[in-house]
Amino acid sequence: MVKLHISTIINGEPEEFLCEPEETMLDVLRDRLSLTGSKEGCGSGDCGACSITVDGSLICSCLMLAAESEGKKIETIEGMSDGETLHPLQQKFLEEAALQCGICTPGMLVAAKALLDENPDPTETEVRFWLAGNLCRCTGYDKIVRAVLDTAQEIRETK
Repeated sequence: MVKLHISTIINGEPEEFLCEPEETMLDVLRDRLSLTGSKEGCGSGDCGACSITVDGSLICSCLMLAAESEGKKIETIEGMSDGETLHPLQQKFLEEAALQCGICTPGMLVAAKALLDENPDPTETEVRFWLAGNLCRCTGYDKIVRAVLDTAQEIRETK
């Protein structure tokens, strides 16, 4: 089978890779590019553990063919921090114990960041609606929602 040559931007850096036409973006991120933060929880787009942004839109990378990333700007959990400095959402998740086993956490963080990038002042209902595609079996959602709301407030206050 012919492999496709793909050029894209991942976490602000130009990337090139070869992929099979049927390979998902999740498989390429994890297996070819060693960006293992995105997790495969379901493989059918139901759990959100593999959430990434593509040109600013939140998607499940298990549902995207890697070939579709040609010329796109992709952000993963690995691009969220600034070196050793955590993104405010990551810091709040730690401070407020909004994580447990870690399978859902990368997807939750990517989804929450996408929300705050679009709406820096969400209501609790908006946060819950936005994160509805991200499932967590360990924590329940109250601490996660609180961490997102607290981060939104903190970001607004520092501007």
